[in-house]
Amino acid sequence: MKLIYSLAFVLGFSLLSTQAFAQEQPEEWTLEACIAYAIKNNISVKQSELDLENADISKREAIGNYLPSLNGNISNSWNSGLTQNVTTGVLENQVTRNFSLSTTAGITIFDGLRNLKQLQRAKLERLSAQYALNQMKDNISLNVANAYLQILVSKQQLDVLLEQNLVTQLQIDQIKKQVEAGTLPEGDLYEIEATNANEQQQIQIAKNDVRISKINLAQLLLLEDYQNFNIADDDYEIPVTDILSKTPETIIAEAEKERYEVKLAEQNLALADKDVEIAKTQLYPTLSGFLNYNTRESDRRRTVSAGIDPNNPTQQIGVVEGTNQAVVAPNFAVESIGPRDFVDQLWRNDGLSYGLQLNVPIFNGLQTRNTIERRKVNAKRAEFQLEQAKLDLESNVYQAYVDAQGAAKTYEAAQKSVDAQRIAYNYAKERYDVGVSNAFDLSQSKFRLTNAENNLINAKYDFIFRLKVLELYFGIRVVDYN
Repeated sequence: MKLIYSLAFVLGFSLLSTQAFAQEQPEEWTLEACIAYAIKNNISVKQSELDLENADISKREAIGNYLPSLNGNISNSWNSGLTQNVTTGVLENQVTRNFSLSTTAGITIFDGLRNLKQLQRAKLERLSAQYALNQMKDNISLNVANAYLQILVSKQQLDVLLEQNLVTQLQIDQIKKQVEAGTLPEGDLYEIEATNANEQQQIQIAKNDVRISKINLAQLLLLEDYQNFNIADDDYEIPVTDILSKTPETIIAEAEKERYEVKLAEQNLALADKDVEIAKTQLYPTLSGFLNYNTRESDRRRTVSAGIDPNNPTQQIGVVEGTNQAVVAPNFAVESIGPRDFVDQLWRNDGLSYGLQLNVPIFNGLQTRNTIERRKVNAKRAEFQLEQAKLDLESNVYQAYVDAQGAAKTYEAAQKSVDAQRIAYNYAKERYDVGVSNAFDLSQSKFRLTNAENNLINAKYDFIFRLKVLELYFGIRVVDYN
């Protein structure tokens, strides 16, 4: 099934963390503890949580677009050569130092509703990130549950083999006594000892399977102490559920409301549509207001009046037309003094500027139109992806439904097989005890019973897992990790 195959791929690359031992570990791990630990330490989950945090930042940015901007500027510069004297306005060959300070406040009054649509998009982005995070957690919980159940399968199969071998050991003792007494041929002893050797081999293989299945789960949980890793010996029974009594169409309808694959695709379509709306706002004019305060200071010396020049108290400024009589005026002397105090200059030289600015888009090389069309293409692609997500979900649900039905029938058949093989074994043992059959026939009957019991264990936990997969589509999670 596509879902199960994808889970192994996701977990194989995602369950990496350098903080695996940062929290206290239980002596025996329950399924709930394994899932909670995996979700907490999974790298992909942490990355999805960062995506959620990033979406919150985008939302704060969108809210911040409604607030006015405030910026300050301070500069202190030196100029040499032919520059303007800031006190006289005359160009002079000089070296000057100039200090300036300004503060500008701006606010957007109208921008084609871009700020509103960006805020709406930020909310959609956060919801999309939340869906992606929840989907990741569901996938991890299902994959961990599968690995956990595999350990139970291996352990119970080992128990069956140990129990059957115990019976074989008792039979060896009995047959050895009968051979020594001459009531049974020596070949029967060889046969039962061969059976014991085969069972010992199967026991060792089963022990290795238990160890490997534990290692697999421990690796998913990022645990390095494989030797001391143990799960709780819970014997999970077939859950009481009516999920198979529902039609696939009912499960599909519920899955479209509950599963995050479709929700995520729906949010991606909503984001693409919102991007089209945001691109269209570039067609509208923008109106903004501004307020600027500025001042300056310089180290240039000042030229001031020193009163009437005693040596030359008057100066001719012209003549009277017709009489040519000289027109004179007082001749004031000037002197150069140092610059004003720093703060005094800032107060004297400050000023305000304010106003409105209107920007009207006229032509920009079709960039806006092309951006809009490109966003429309992305929206159409997201629409197809949503349609594909629904088709994939429908296919996965049908597959999960068929798998669960098949697992139910396999489990029922395995139960009947165990009952039949147990009756056959008891009959073979009775025949052997009365000398009607030989040890080979008894050994073969016992071997078939062991295989049937192992198949029953496999069928049981496979059925449980298939039910959990189907329930997950219906909105019933493996464990409540929230």
